[in-house]
Amino acid sequence: MFKEFAQIGTLLKQAQQMQGKMAELQEQLKKVRVRGEAGGGMVSVEMNGQQQVLSCHIDASLLRTGDTEVLEDLVVAATNAAIENAKQAAAQAMGKMTEGVDMGAMSDMMSRLGLVK
Repeated sequence: MFKEFAQIGTLLKQAQQMQGKMAELQEQLKKVRVRGEAGGGMVSVEMNGQQQVLSCHIDASLLRTGDTEVLEDLVVAATNAAIENAKQAAAQAMGKMTEGVDMGAMSDMMSRLGLVK
């Protein structure tokens, strides 16, 4: 019985540490800058690591063509590319944050304690 209490204490301590690290991660992701491009760089979208669009650049030559359908497609493609890059940056940052934390052991412990199924 005392072993379970010790495990709960360990689990709570790890959860608190993880919560602090997640707050740090969110702050770091605000500072990360990624870019997505389409049309050979004629359209580019810049985002931060939280997938917030920071800027969008459209080459003037695209505006002169008047082909809004192509322009719309390029904006969508550049935005999707930026989102993918932001996801990769967040995954890398998360990997660094959880380095050394045995997530499997934490999940197993929570399961044995009946906290998750």
